[in-house]
Amino acid sequence: MRSDLCSGTLPARMHLPAAWAGTPVLDVVVPVFNEEEDLRPCVRRLHEHLTRTFPYAFRITIADNASTDGTPAVATDLARRIEEVRSVRLERKGRGRALRTVWSASDAPVLAYMDVDLSTDLNALLPLVAPLISGHSDLAIGSRLSRGARVVRGAKREVISRGYNLILRGSLQARFSDAQCGFKAIRRDVAQVLLPLVEDSGWFFDTELLVLAERAGLRIHEVPVDWVDDPDSTVHIVRTAAEDLKGVWRVGRALATGALPLDRLARPFGDDPRDRELADVPRGLARQLVGFCAVGVLSTVFYLFLYSAFRAVTGAQLANGLALLVSAVANTAANRRLTFRVRGRGGMVRHQAQGLVVLAIGLALTSGSLAALDTASSDPARSTELAVLVAANLAATVLRFLLFRAWVFADRGQARAGDTDPRPTGVTPARTATGHGATAPVPGPPGASSATQAAPPRRGAASAASAASAASAASAASAASAASAASAASAAPGWAAPWTASEAGPAPRPDTPAVTPARPQLPSRPAPQGVDDPRTTR
Repeated sequence: MRSDLCSGTLPARMHLPAAWAGTPVLDVVVPVFNEEEDLRPCVRRLHEHLTRTFPYAFRITIADNASTDGTPAVATDLARRIEEVRSVRLERKGRGRALRTVWSASDAPVLAYMDVDLSTDLNALLPLVAPLISGHSDLAIGSRLSRGARVVRGAKREVISRGYNLILRGSLQARFSDAQCGFKAIRRDVAQVLLPLVEDSGWFFDTELLVLAERAGLRIHEVPVDWVDDPDSTVHIVRTAAEDLKGVWRVGRALATGALPLDRLARPFGDDPRDRELADVPRGLARQLVGFCAVGVLSTVFYLFLYSAFRAVTGAQLANGLALLVSAVANTAANRRLTFRVRGRGGMVRHQAQGLVVLAIGLALTSGSLAALDTASSDPARSTELAVLVAANLAATVLRFLLFRAWVFADRGQARAGDTDPRPTGVTPARTATGHGATAPVPGPPGASSATQAAPPRRGAASAASAASAASAASAASAASAASAASAASAAPGWAAPWTASEAGPAPRPDTPAVTPARPQLPSRPAPQGVDDPRTTR
């Protein structure tokens, strides 16, 4: 897997401005291979639908996958006749390769793609991209398997589609319902970070992208679609299924070994409520308890099995010690990976050594229980012996969780917090002007520190007192500079402006009131005459 090409973490999600200066807001890619008959009616129908219903500027990109028929000529003619259409020629086949190439080079903040047969009803296009424009979600997929979808297709494709998604749920713990529907969208800043991690260039590209996004903690929005199967589809089902299964094995192995740098993307957004510090609420406690209980139940069963096997050939004390040793090593490894989410080999030996110390405490509890049982009865029954050991193990389990959380893996939470947000607690960043996928400092009043101006954006209202404390902490040059920074922050709205610094203009002078720039009105697009309703069945 590609683990060294990730370009970094993502900026905070924001609603795109009502008018995106100079570039289309949406870029819809239509990958094609030898589709000279269907390409022209598909693009014209898509263009007419977007013209009538989409309130932003858009672009349609035809991605030709090394077609050998008249498809390149049709694509070139469409790009010449329709202003919003462009054509891109690739000399190698592969839907994933086409999407990677076009998405990587596109300047539109929202990227989408759909199959050329237009099996999906176009009325789902605006609901697909709306959560990405609003900043609510990072990716969006059309789903033929979610509640509310209306699908017309044969039994063979229905069984294959549902079976494939069951495989994804069982092997990769995928929670999205439909991986292969050719109707998806993604924000450009998310694509720039995730695309370098995706290896597949064929039909598995969609699944790999979705699995990595879900594991990275990104939000995936699903739209139920109306979908009619294309009986003339050229997709080779058996070969595609075999390649998909190979991709599932490759991605599953990479996730199991921690070969992907998804930790850097686990919480990329400043508006994630999980990033908020709440008093008296330990972070991740509920999830850790559930994971620890699951591992503890399995460990107890494993321990009892080992004890019964060892007890058949040795005494109770030795059997207890051997069973505890083997099960404790497995328990520490499982809790390290599953409960406390520690990746990689760093600190593994130290964690196992500390786990053995916890084992010694558990051994003292269980051995003491056996000694007390032997004192009370010279020849206790095997069932009584096992019951005493279960009770002692339960007490040792509670103590083990507390020691794991407070001692063995205590440094893990601090490291994650330091990687997520290096700013000191309680410092509110100054207002910034942001474009899509980047942040730029707003020119502040004279004397304001550069550290205050360059602070990354956070959602939520910022009071004048908190802004003044941030300015004084960033620059102690003089009291006048801190006061001017506080006055500038108090005059500004509490949310990060969606315009870039060049669009919003220079910052107001300290002695003049701040003026919020008016949002430009998007001119209404006249509906073309004589256009058929795109909702009608082809």
